[in-house]
Amino acid sequence: MQKLNDAADSLKKGGFAVIYDGDEREGEADIVLSAKNITPGRIELLRKDAGGLICLAIGSSIASKLGLDFMTDILENSSYSKITCKKTAYGDKPAFSIPINHKDVYTGITDNDRSLTISEFAKLCESENSKKEFENNFYSPGHVFLLIGRGIENRKGHTELALALAERAGMSGCMVLCEMLGKGKALSKKQSKEYAERNNIPFIEGCDLYE
Repeated sequence: MQKLNDAADSLKKGGFAVIYDGDEREGEADIVLSAKNITPGRIELLRKDAGGLICLAIGSSIASKLGLDFMTDILENSSYSKITCKKTAYGDKPAFSIPINHKDVYTGITDNDRSLTISEFAKLCESENSKKEFENNFYSPGHVFLLIGRGIENRKGHTELALALAERAGMSGCMVLCEMLGKGKALSKKQSKEYAERNNIPFIEGCDLYE
C-alpha cells in the first residue's frame, strides 16, 4: 500500500508520520518519528503542533533486555494496587512503563533535556551492555514516559502502531510519539489529516497497518 510505503520512507529519511488509530478506539492521531532522529527542535514541534504527552515506545524485546516492567505490574505489587488502572476506557491494558531522565539533564523537561534523554536511550537500545548502561546513565522518575509494545496482534494502540511502522521501515523498535490535541479534546481525524497534508507528512490509519 503506497501510503504505508510513504510513511515508512519518511521515517527512514528522518521525518515524521501521523497515525490515526481508528474511530472504534481512541479516535486520536499521533505524530511519530524514530527516536534516533529526535532533536530539540522536534521536541518543540511536538509540543506546539501536537500538544499531548511526548512518549518513547519500545518493543518487548528491548524492555526485557533492560529489565523494564509495565507500570501496572509495578503498582500491583505495591501499596497502590487498589488504584492501578487495569483497563482503559477503550478496553486495553495501559502500555506505560516508568518515566525516565538521562543523568546529564538539569530539570529534564526542557526541549534540550528531553531530546538528550531520548537520543541517549535510542543509542542504548543498540548497545550490547545496555542494561548496565541504563542503570548507570538514567534515573526515574523523569520526564520521558516509556511505553512497552504488546505486539500489534495483541493490542492496536499507538504504541504498537508506531512500532509496527518502524518494523516496516526496517528500523529499530524505539519510537517517539505525541498525541495531537485540539481545543478541549483530541484533534479530529479530519483536522489531523489536514495538518499532515499542509506539512507534507504521510497520514495513515491503524487499519492500514494491521489489515
